[in-house]
Amino acid sequence: MLAELQGRLPVRVELAGLTAEDFYRILTEPQHNMLRQQAVLMATEGVDLQFTDGAVRAIAKAAEDANRLLDNIGARRLHTVLERVLAEVSFSADKLVAEAKASKTSSSTGSSKDAAAAQVLKPSSGKGKKQ
Repeated sequence: MLAELQGRLPVRVELAGLTAEDFYRILTEPQHNMLRQQAVLMATEGVDLQFTDGAVRAIAKAAEDANRLLDNIGARRLHTVLERVLAEVSFSADKLVAEAKASKTSSSTGSSKDAAAAQVLKPSSGKGKKQ
């Protein structure tokens, strides 16, 4: 009889929202974290995507702020933030890689058409790089 009653009693628990440090740990600690998944996804387009520690902390802070201001959906917010951050690169990766290759080629001949793009978006060599 106790088991029947236990399932019928409502249990309510208040949880604290995730902090920026919690989001940072979620983004960095798991072996196959969201950042690595995005890097592998972009590697299919020839983009070597790497995140600096400052960028990861900024993403974590943005997720914390969004959860505080909007509905608090926890760690699922990270997917939305990463999607927004990488939207332009995701949809124009082929063009950006082509520009980076052209820039790298032209910079080796003496002109620097767009050296910043070549540094940010290096074409991948097909080998997995450790982040």
